Amino acid sequence: MRTEPTLAIVIPCFNEEETLPLMLPRFLAKLNRLMHENHVAEDSFLMLVDDGSEDSTWDIICALARHNSRVRGIRQSRNRGHQNAVLAGLMEVKDRCDASISIDCDGQDDIDAMDEMISRYQEGFDVVYGVRGSRKTDTWLKRTTAQAFYRLLGWLGAEVVYNHADYRLLSAPVMKELSGFHEVNIYLRGMVPLVGFKSCEVVYERSKRIAGRSRYPLVKMMGLALDGVTSLSIKPIRLVMALGIVISIASFLGIVWAVANALLGWAVSGWASTISVICLLGGVQLICLGVIGEYVGKTYLEAKARPRYIISERTSFEGDGGTRPARVAPTDAGESVRGDA
Repeated sequence: MRTEPTLAIVIPCFNEEETLPLMLPRFLAKLNRLMHENHVAEDSFLMLVDDGSEDSTWDIICALARHNSRVRGIRQSRNRGHQNAVLAGLMEVKDRCDASISIDCDGQDDIDAMDEMISRYQEGFDVVYGVRGSRKTDTWLKRTTAQAFYRLLGWLGAEVVYNHADYRLLSAPVMKELSGFHEVNIYLRGMVPLVGFKSCEVVYERSKRIAGRSRYPLVKMMGLALDGVTSLSIKPIRLVMALGIVISIASFLGIVWAVANALLGWAVSGWASTISVICLLGGVQLICLGVIGEYVGKTYLEAKARPRYIISERTSFEGDGGTRPARVAPTDAGESVRGDA
């Protein structure tokens, strides 16, 4: 049985000036209650990650951090996306806590599920996945496409947790091992299961967004889905090869049939069939090239090994007052601070 952990609640934020004033008191109240009931240690804290917001999100974070020592924040130099923001927060806290819980700041994830997550951690689980009990708050389109995506990933051989987003508890050893994954194309929902360790699930009900609008429109969701497929499985490449073999066999049979008809004098001139075959093969070839090109492009980005995130500012961890800019350089464990600018 583990003792009360030092907990870091990692909260990615992007243009959340409407949501933060409503949600931050809730997060602090939850953290205080967990400490009061001896579920977590007294040095537990919130880690807010500003993903290059264009509104007053960072100002709100800084103001709260100046008045509350349990609030810390980092700011990315530009918007890098939700997955990079979560990873930046995890890498920032991995040496400062025993466990972390990542959760969005829109109020949709049930913060009371943290109690069971921590209980599971104390029982010996290193990874606790928050899993939606239902998707009744989603639109029909989002619910249908999301469920189809999870099934597609499973069919492609990727190890993912059904109906799990990015609400999860990770122990410090898991975060340290995760820092050894050097992918530039990040899909944490697929990367965390690859780390291993003892895991379990906690089911909760997802609510509607508390304020503002979603920062994940359909285009971003499709991009995340594409990253998930191409970063976790090479089966699409194999399917392309299989499709090519099938079409080649069919084309060969078609040639035999055409030659036989010509030799028997049954051939008739006609451009419709010829054009149809050309269009079919041309379309299939373009699709195949697109799939292959997606993987080549991902390989190109990975070969560059650019930083997955760059932290431009951070609030103090040691109460030294205010915020300070920082330069970040890639290391073998991701990105780390090199010192004050």
